[in-house]
Amino acid sequence: MSRSGVSVADESLQAFNDLKLGKKYKFVLYGISEDKTTIVVKETSTSQSYDEFLGKLSENDCLYAIYDFEYEIGGNEGKRSKIVFFTWSPDTAPVRSKMVYASSKDALRRALTGVSADIQGTDFSEVSYETVLERVSKGAGSH
Repeated sequence: MSRSGVSVADESLQAFNDLKLGKKYKFVLYGISEDKTTIVVKETSTSQSYDEFLGKLSENDCLYAIYDFEYEIGGNEGKRSKIVFFTWSPDTAPVRSKMVYASSKDALRRALTGVSADIQGTDFSEVSYETVLERVSKGAGSH
């Protein structure tokens, strides 16, 4: 339970585990239910396109997302994969929505074990592929 009183739905944890353990999804989008009591799955996707993921981020509404971010390591070391948690809270979203999402984030974030990086985005430059790549590859020797 978060400071806002919002809880995490079982389906939200299941979708995360399906992404993390089963590699069933490439990304999962989460939202807060209409009655503002639960964090629920809005959408799952198997699309490998990061641009398609970015296209799901509304310019006028907040959401949370988990993305299985794959990237190449230099020196022929191959690919790495990091699970990234996004809090999307665009400047143009309603203030009330931004407040509810900000105060509810910890409930979801604490429930999702195995996340490598947290990205807070208020505009698309903060969630661009290059920005996220720079963030997750800082510890390039780690997997």
